[in-house]
Order: sequence, then C-alpha cells, then structure tokens
Amino acid sequence: MELPQSGHEPVLMAEVLELLAPPAGGIVVDCTLGRGGHALRLAERLGTGGLLIGLDVDPHNLEYAQRRLADAPCQVRLFHANFAELVEVLEQAGIPQVDGVLADLGISTNQLFDGRYGLSFAAGMPLDMRLDPRIGASAADLVNTMREEDLANVLYELAQERYSRRIARNITEARRVSPILTTDRLADLCRRAYPARERAPDRIDPATRTFLALRIAVNHELDNLRSLLEAGVAAMRAGGRFGVISFQSTEDRVVKQAFRSAKDAGTVEWVNRKPLAPTPDEAERNPRSRSAKLRVVEKVLDSEQSAVGVP
Repeated sequence: MELPQSGHEPVLMAEVLELLAPPAGGIVVDCTLGRGGHALRLAERLGTGGLLIGLDVDPHNLEYAQRRLADAPCQVRLFHANFAELVEVLEQAGIPQVDGVLADLGISTNQLFDGRYGLSFAAGMPLDMRLDPRIGASAADLVNTMREEDLANVLYELAQERYSRRIARNITEARRVSPILTTDRLADLCRRAYPARERAPDRIDPATRTFLALRIAVNHELDNLRSLLEAGVAAMRAGGRFGVISFQSTEDRVVKQAFRSAKDAGTVEWVNRKPLAPTPDEAERNPRSRSAKLRVVEKVLDSEQSAVGVP
C-alpha cells in the first residue's frame, strides 16, 4: 500500500467540518492529532483569534504535526497526552470550556507500517503495539504471560474473534517452546487456528481480529474512550459540538451508549442521529476509511442554566 505524502489520509474530512462546525475565533480540541490532517483544516476554520489544542499519545506523530501546523492561522497548543487526560490538559492550558472536541479512534497509516510500533502482520516486526511510550506492558508481554482462558476472553470480547479459544490454545502451546516475540509468528498461529475454507485470499486475514484485540488491550483503548466521552461532554460550552469517528463495532457501541446517556440526561442533542459513513468515492480512494462512522452531539443548556439565563 502506497502511503500518502503526510503518511496518513484523514477520513470523513468534509463531514467533520460540516457537523463539528468550528466557529471562527473559537476553541477546538483535536484529541487524536495524528499527522495533523483534521487539525490543519480545523485551524483554517478557526482563523485568527482561534485556538486549536492538539493531543496525541505518539511523540513521533506529535512532532510531525507540530511542523505541519507551524503556519496555522490560529494559535496552536500541542500536548503529549492520552485523550483520557483531557481534563488535565485543559486545566494546564487554563481553558475552562471549548467549542468543539474531535476524536478519530483509528490508528495512523504510518504507524501501521512502521516497524517500531509492531502493529502489522503483513511483515515481521517486534510484537509491541504500544502507541504511547509511557505504557508498560507490550503485546508480547500479554501473549506470553496471560492465562489461556483470559487470552481467549480478550480476543472474543474486544474483537469478537470466533476462534478465540483455538488461537489462545495455539499461543499457549507455542510459547512453551519459545516466547512469541514477532508479529509474523503470532499471525501464523492465528491462521493455523482457522479452518482451511476460511483462509482463502479473498477473506479477511485470520490474524486481523487478534491483532485488533491486542492493540485495544495494550493501549487500554476502551477505558480511555469512556473517560474521554465523559470529560468531552463536560468540557464543552453550550452550543459546542463533540464528534467521534469509530472504526469497529465495540468502540462505536461505547460511543453510541455514552452519547445516548448524555442525551437522556438532557446534556446534549444529536447533530446526526444516524452515524455518517464515507462516500463511495472516499471509500474507493482510501480503503481504510470504509468502516469509519462519525457521530456528533451538541451541548445544550441544562435546566439550572436556563433558569438563570446563562448565555
């Protein structure tokens, strides 16, 4: 796969700009800065007098985005932080409330093909998967130390892997011989757990769901997402919008449930009741965008604020 010049093509760009509707002179937080694709266009909308706050767990992408945003028309403040740390970042920045929050839950394309991250089963690389260098345990640590039953549960619960028990059994048997330290060895163990009829070239690679589940587990993605969803709603001023782009059913379910709960509490209203997906043109141009879903909510005044006429 040929990488775009920036190393990653941001998904649903037009839809993000339309639904998030960043106001000129406003404050927007890009919680998953990545290579700065969304941030660059958001900064253009904010213009002079605006402020873009960017967070990313990956210091390499953060450094790249900093260079890319050097000529942004608005003020830019970047932080090496997980989006679960949004409250702390805003406190450090001295920002009580913002006009918009965006989170793109996909990994950057450059991360997928860079051997230092150990995310890809397309080639042999060290089995790592840590996007944030502050994280302790790697994917190799998990697959070589977890109990077989616990490992199977992780694969099933986080990625709905149907052959989770077979894969976990293959892993535990193989690691008795020698530790599993590379992505290609783990991928081979996953493939051997699948029936031959499901290993055809036109089917999803049997390693896909195992690698997804381990990445989620290593980076604590669902727990961090739940923290962000709570903090993001609280951080917005009335009329502010919060958008999340998800790429797989487990995380999309977490987003939908959190936004629905906030709506039931009278805190937000849906901007788009049904999630937006890429157009056929975008899906063809950028195949990795095909599973993307964008959900956006808008902060509303609560009853107490309405009673005292808070603007």
